[in-house]
Amino acid sequence: MNVNEKEITLVDTTNSSTKDLRRVLGFWDLMSQAVGQIIGAGIMSLTGVAIAMTGRSVPVSFILSAVLVLISSVPMILINATARFRGGQYSIVGSLFSKKYSGAYMIMFIMTNVSIAMYALSFADYAMPFIPFLPRKLLAIGILTLLYGLNMVGVDVMAKFQNAIVLILVVALAAFSAFGITQLQPNYFSDSFITNGLLGLFRAGALLTFATGGALAAANLAGEAKNPTRDIPLVIIISTVAVAVLYGFMSVIAAGVLPVAQVAGQPLTWVAETILPRWLYVFFVVGGAWFALISTLNSQLGWATKPVMQACEDGWFPRGLAHLHPKFKTPVYLLSIMYVLGFLPIVFDLDISIIGSITIIVYSLNNVLLCASLLGVNKIMPALWNKSKFKVSDGMIKFIVVISIAINLLQFVLLASDLTTPLLVGNIAVIAFAFIYSVARYSTGKVEILESYEEN
Repeated sequence: MNVNEKEITLVDTTNSSTKDLRRVLGFWDLMSQAVGQIIGAGIMSLTGVAIAMTGRSVPVSFILSAVLVLISSVPMILINATARFRGGQYSIVGSLFSKKYSGAYMIMFIMTNVSIAMYALSFADYAMPFIPFLPRKLLAIGILTLLYGLNMVGVDVMAKFQNAIVLILVVALAAFSAFGITQLQPNYFSDSFITNGLLGLFRAGALLTFATGGALAAANLAGEAKNPTRDIPLVIIISTVAVAVLYGFMSVIAAGVLPVAQVAGQPLTWVAETILPRWLYVFFVVGGAWFALISTLNSQLGWATKPVMQACEDGWFPRGLAHLHPKFKTPVYLLSIMYVLGFLPIVFDLDISIIGSITIIVYSLNNVLLCASLLGVNKIMPALWNKSKFKVSDGMIKFIVVISIAINLLQFVLLASDLTTPLLVGNIAVIAFAFIYSVARYSTGKVEILESYEEN
């Protein structure tokens, strides 16, 4: 008891604990974070690729992708309905899977956030045609810096901005569908439907999981949520289904206004420019493409630091790095590290495709660890598990873990199949370093995995 009292005193003194985060995020705040994380460049770039795979049956593939995403998300839904995990996904792995290897998870988690640079550069690519007098690198650094500053002044300010951005984003995407529905060609279902059979339909569905996934990131905001055990599971389910339905409507327009041969493989912005009046096209690009990437980047800067905070508190990294600003309660040092992680690839002109591939295998392995964590929920926290509205039998837990891991491995195969040898070696090197560091640091005795979950 004396040890715990000392820990509490230390937390209060240093202001660097996930216990000190502001619990201000309600259901709609979390919903806008999840929707903003889901809707990104994927819908713009992958719709045409999916049309090439399956023709005008692409809306079915979008719905199929949402089903696959939700099935693979079941472990996280069940876990987050059981307790508040203040350190998000890191706390889940450390509490339910392995204390010793939670450090490896965290190293890999940090590395996957190099995608911050990818979102900033993608934004610059969509902005350049409209702001040609500004160089790409300056646009990318500019939006990254703007959102970094916004996240510095508090999660409540960041959330309000996110709510507004996501609202405009949804309106822009819906406007594309509303205008295009009047221009659909007749005989939609009889012409170019399921062009490559069921195999093509399912391949497109598997590919589109990268467009409909992302809601799980809301789990990393549990430490700042008002009612995480109720809201986070609902947000994961509702945001995934809602965005998939919206994507389905958009893909009907993308595949049904022009001949399939013309739109197959084309980005959605090309279709929009072809069928929309100029003023609506500009609104679609700015409110749709721009804001999709801004909302994703803003959301990621908001949640990426919270798992690292808990890892610092547990001793994996210097505790001082988790220091919270006394007024805004934001982890200023960790947020700055995430900024640098996004800044450097932009400055050194790293290609977007390389950035997206740097940690593909790493990302997949972390998802597998999260799914496997469900195996510990009924053993580590039986009292909380028994109170959960989502409680299932022990046998069902094992079945869910197997199925969800299988779906994640399917995604991994799709992503890794095009990796070059250097990128494959790079992924393996990151994983090897993560586990070596984890074992070495844990053996020093300086790591103490604190109980970072609570009833709500």
